[in-house]
Amino acid sequence: MRQVIQNLEESRIREVANAGMGRSDVLAFWFGESDEVTPDFIRQAAIESLQRGETFYSHNLGLPELREEIASYMSARHGAIDAGRIAVTSGGVNALMLAMQQLVDAGDEVVAITPVWPNLTAQPVIMGAQLKCVPLTPIDGVWTLDMNRLLAAVTRATKVLILNAPNNPTGWTLTRLEQQCILEHCRKTGTWILADEVYERLYFEPSANACAPSFLDVALPADRLVVVHSFSKSFLMTGWRLGWLVMPPGMTRHMGKLIEFNTSCASVFTQRAGVVALQRTDEVTPQVVAHLKLCRDTLVSQLHTIQGLQVSAARGGMYAFFRLPGFDDSLGTAKRLVIEAGLGLAPGEAFAPEARGWLRWCFASKDQQRLVQGVARLKAWLSTQAL
Repeated sequence: MRQVIQNLEESRIREVANAGMGRSDVLAFWFGESDEVTPDFIRQAAIESLQRGETFYSHNLGLPELREEIASYMSARHGAIDAGRIAVTSGGVNALMLAMQQLVDAGDEVVAITPVWPNLTAQPVIMGAQLKCVPLTPIDGVWTLDMNRLLAAVTRATKVLILNAPNNPTGWTLTRLEQQCILEHCRKTGTWILADEVYERLYFEPSANACAPSFLDVALPADRLVVVHSFSKSFLMTGWRLGWLVMPPGMTRHMGKLIEFNTSCASVFTQRAGVVALQRTDEVTPQVVAHLKLCRDTLVSQLHTIQGLQVSAARGGMYAFFRLPGFDDSLGTAKRLVIEAGLGLAPGEAFAPEARGWLRWCFASKDQQRLVQGVARLKAWLSTQAL
């Protein structure tokens, strides 16, 4: 077995969740998914596909009709994007790993902005890359990017720059000017940009396109840019495992070969559900975003009533990322909260060493009272710590 695989750390979020498994009294906010079921019309599309007997392989790159729908969906928000630049994948995680496999050789340098979902930093390590992290800096609960520090870290030796914005877990979001600056710099250094933009529709600021700024808004088709998307968050389809990649035209054929050696293709009935989800996106995503904003505001306002707690309202995503004064061991604190308070949160150190002492709370709950109850449990637990 490869040593790098043996050295991979198990998920610290799972480690906390395992401490609460089997307990019906735990209010769980540790995983990054809504507790709402996928809309019925999307589920029905998959059921009808199965009833038609569509249980066979599809094209490596995905059903032509789904790729066309994705291209249309993306073009409406980011300008003309041809279906020839689209590859359908078996989830966003699969899309990220495929991009990494296509771009990174063993020994290559990869730069990542952290804190970030741990898969994004583990994947280049699995490929044998040399990982260099550029941390965001928290100021009064708001995580910000030091652009000069990032540009200094990305050199001609950097093969890939990984960014996730809107960011999991911090809610940090790039501005259009920051994206232009990063893109121009990476053009000079010959660095690929791997942009994880799965949360782009979960954006709470005013926007003409109802989404966060995207590198696709400023890049040319031939730029060294790969953008990752997923049906999971914006369409309430986490368990379906369906995503896509947008890439330069010359890369797509080779991506099809790579998909063949990974999953061969996404399942047809899942792709049929994806087609309908995109065609009827206005019946799903705007409502999801409006509800998430309400959840965000409810949770953040409740957390602000705890003296000394640092938190800000995320511009995008589905998380509140906060720091409790005096509780610097976030993993230990998260485990204690599960056992002693029946409250399930994700530890900050799961996302980066610099996030030790922070906790992530997924506010994607159909019942806002669960969020209020969760804060009440946190307050009650904190009151016992002061004794």
